[in-house]
Amino acid sequence: MENKEILLVADTVSNEKGVDREIIFEAIEAALESATRKKHQKEIGVRVEINRKTGHYDTYRQWQVVEPGDNGLEEPLKQITLEAAQLDEPDIQLGDFVEEQIDSVEFGRIAAQTAKQVIVQKVREAERRKVIEAYKDREGSLVMGQVKRVERGNVYVDLGDNAEGFIPREEMIPREAVRPGDRIRGYLYKIASEPRGPQLFISRTAPEFLIELFKLEVPEVGQDLIEILAAARDPGMRAKIAVKSNDPRMDPVGACVGMRGSRVQSVSNELAGERVDIILWDENLAQFVVNAMSPAEVSSIVIDEESGVMDIAVPHDKLSQAIGRGGQNIKLASQLTGWTLNVMDESEAETKSEEEMKKLAKVFMDQLDVDEEVAIILVQEGLSSVDEVAYVPASELLEIEEFDEEMVEELRGRARDALLTMAIASEESVEMNDPGPPGEPKEDLLKMELMTAEIAATLSSHGILSMEDLAEQAVDDIEEYQGLNRELAAQLIMKAREPWFAEKSE
Repeated sequence: MENKEILLVADTVSNEKGVDREIIFEAIEAALESATRKKHQKEIGVRVEINRKTGHYDTYRQWQVVEPGDNGLEEPLKQITLEAAQLDEPDIQLGDFVEEQIDSVEFGRIAAQTAKQVIVQKVREAERRKVIEAYKDREGSLVMGQVKRVERGNVYVDLGDNAEGFIPREEMIPREAVRPGDRIRGYLYKIASEPRGPQLFISRTAPEFLIELFKLEVPEVGQDLIEILAAARDPGMRAKIAVKSNDPRMDPVGACVGMRGSRVQSVSNELAGERVDIILWDENLAQFVVNAMSPAEVSSIVIDEESGVMDIAVPHDKLSQAIGRGGQNIKLASQLTGWTLNVMDESEAETKSEEEMKKLAKVFMDQLDVDEEVAIILVQEGLSSVDEVAYVPASELLEIEEFDEEMVEELRGRARDALLTMAIASEESVEMNDPGPPGEPKEDLLKMELMTAEIAATLSSHGILSMEDLAEQAVDDIEEYQGLNRELAAQLIMKAREPWFAEKSE
């Protein structure tokens, strides 16, 4: 059947929606197949083939070649057995289709109405694929669009070309007012294909958004002359970024601030007035932390590498500034450096340091059998364990003014003896707590009815070596053992208790 209207529909929809004509033809074929099934009032297999140049189309009844089940064919109207199909086509295989041309329905008003929904669905699917294709390489970058609507704090953004971005309420800067029609930027952090279309998830609170804004405002960052190594934010209130220059002639902080603060101010304006501190990165961790605590002054830092914690001492009158409003400054500095930072005033830090020094000195006094003076010297030189005393190079210990070669060798020998003593004590403790390998199951247990070698091995590993041991158990005690369920556990226990009942009956 020939129908120029089909060509007209395909061309019109393709041009309006920017969708490939082939997708429209497939949608019309699906609609005609649906109309054919309705005409026959049966759920039969149908295939419609449209000539893409003339609009002519033919309709075929289809049966798929399948292997029948125990109850015959599952869908007799759509399936045929291999044996029956090979009567007409000897070379046909399982999975192939047998076809028979039938009358086509007209592509009139009814068929067009049927096609409409299918075409709309196909167009939507094509648009989703088009959006995902367009944005798949832009994940992790800035996007900009116009606010379409705001619903319960969630913002929907028109990004153009039928693409819609979604900013969840928790990804919006607190107390930031936006209205439909506003232009807005954000950080595209996730692309998800949802049932109602691809969702482009955008954030205005992510630290990455701050970094991308600086890349936009500071050309030197885009040229890799300056690196932004870390960022931390309290969205809408305050932020810190750590910057490093790859060109020794360039001041990274000054470049990010800009002439009269123009660059940092542009970023701040985009973030609803969020104040941004630009911190100079330093490969010396302690110095980097000092910079990150800006504008607070740091008197001293004690680093505990094992726990990832630093104790920071500041002058008493600068303590509130170091902590910041609601702990903001210390929280951002911790996020920026990746360390847990504890802030205290100088007197508190001194007291804590003295207590820790006394505690460590006591360890050295007990384990090395030295007096307090020697123990304090070891602590002051940065030694924190007996292991270090035993294995630190002798040359380093000889650099200590109060120690001579004889003293160093004596300390190292005592430290090694102490470590050996502790190792022996540890082994003895393990031996006392470890009952050793389980005993072998006894013959009466192995010969029990229902007993297997695997079950006997499992029971013996838990100290159940004989029938008497098993008889004293409760079902709840052994049902969790590997290879045992509650029913089997009960049967085994009753078998083990049979000698008890026999004794009573006598």
